Amino acid sequence: MKKKPQARTSKAKASGKSNAGKSHSRAQRAVAQHAATKPELQHIPWHTIPLEELNPRLQRQFLVGQEIMLARVLLKKGCMVPEHRHHNEQLTYILDGALKFWIDGQEIVVRSGEVLCIPPHMPHRAEALEDTVDLDIFSPPRADWINRDDQYLRGGK
Repeated sequence: MKKKPQARTSKAKASGKSNAGKSHSRAQRAVAQHAATKPELQHIPWHTIPLEELNPRLQRQFLVGQEIMLARVLLKKGCMVPEHRHHNEQLTYILDGALKFWIDGQEIVVRSGEVLCIPPHMPHRAEALEDTVDLDIFSPPRADWINRDDQYLRGGK
């Protein structure tokens, strides 16, 4: 029987030689701590997860698995998601509405029924062109969201 590999951090990241290193190391610890729990089957209706209001135009709910996170994000028309980057790979699937992204020197409008795949570490920002419901999938899970350290989302318009 194979043992599941444990999350590791490099010595440079673990030593926290920069703020980015400290933040990334803290994020890795949070995800590793969550992943240390025994995997279990989950069946969770969205209506049982409270909506978290990040600012007057942005709400979300999320579920966290062992190595993946699913978020339901509700954006009112005009909501701006400031430029940010993260080490997580991201898939954004628009269920209803439209988001305009500025990413990798391009403007990309993603509409209902469309998906955008954002590679790790790629800076991006977005604007809701209309009231929008999107599903975001992250791998690994977003520790900054789990720990509520995502100040870039908490405020603004």
